[in-house]
Amino acid sequence: MLEGKKIATRESYGNALVELGKVNDRVVVLDADLAGATKTGTFKKAFPERFFDCGIAEGNMAGIAAGLAATGMIPFMSSFAMFAAGRAYEQIRNSIGYPHLNVKIGATHAGISVGEDGATHQCNEDIALMRTIPGMVVISPSDDVEARAAVAAAAEYEGPVYLRFGRLAAPVINDNPDYKFEMGKGIVLKEGKDVTLVATGLMVGYTLEAAEMLEKDGISAKVINIHTIKPLDEELIVSAAKETGKIVTIEEHSIIGGLGGAVCEALSEKYPVPVKRIGVHDEYGQSGPAVELLHHYKLDAEGIYGQIKEFLK
Repeated sequence: MLEGKKIATRESYGNALVELGKVNDRVVVLDADLAGATKTGTFKKAFPERFFDCGIAEGNMAGIAAGLAATGMIPFMSSFAMFAAGRAYEQIRNSIGYPHLNVKIGATHAGISVGEDGATHQCNEDIALMRTIPGMVVISPSDDVEARAAVAAAAEYEGPVYLRFGRLAAPVINDNPDYKFEMGKGIVLKEGKDVTLVATGLMVGYTLEAAEMLEKDGISAKVINIHTIKPLDEELIVSAAKETGKIVTIEEHSIIGGLGGAVCEALSEKYPVPVKRIGVHDEYGQSGPAVELLHHYKLDAEGIYGQIKEFLK
């Protein structure tokens, strides 16, 4: 088990927005009546004149964000992933993506680990939706350090960015002086020669645990953290495929259209190798405690380990 501090990346998002607000008065934050849950309420408290509660009207919020961006502001529009990516998809595509406006989408409560809110709120399709919008950057940070760095990088980038955050507290794994966030670049967390494990978001910590379990079985696993799913670090993925000959992708998202899909697309064109996609299969989530749901869908360390072992047979 990974020991030490744990913090939900949605908390990191709220804290990072406040830090941004202190140094950049062009940063404004919009929310859709969920400021307490998305943690944008911390920005509202610090900068009430730069915070806009748009109510339960996510499509309208996207339009307002587009208008603010067109005037030179840097808007962060925030809601649960299900509503930010799902309900507002058409407005994001046409009002933000098409004119390539400088809007940042802070999507919290992504994936199965939303827990008791159940299938209607557990968005396992958002990465797939956002990947298809031309010019949209898609980022899924693994912990507090990475989430705060991603928010800062998104603010500096000129163009639309989708940032995916979680509700469940995640172990801090990047708290080291050598850590560097670079948009579009994956990070090798562990070297290995038998198989490459490519993970994103909450799954990175669990994947590191699974790699430790594999090590005890004599299996040497390379672990890569892919925080930016689009643009994907294809060079690193192909290089790892050449080194180990087998790839496993791990994500808290549907295996259709997410990290697994992106990796398979890249490898099928550039260096085909066997790939196992670990994630949510063609099914909806269900209501229950987050940790128990992750176990049920085999997305905890034990479940990931078991699926990798089966693949390597």
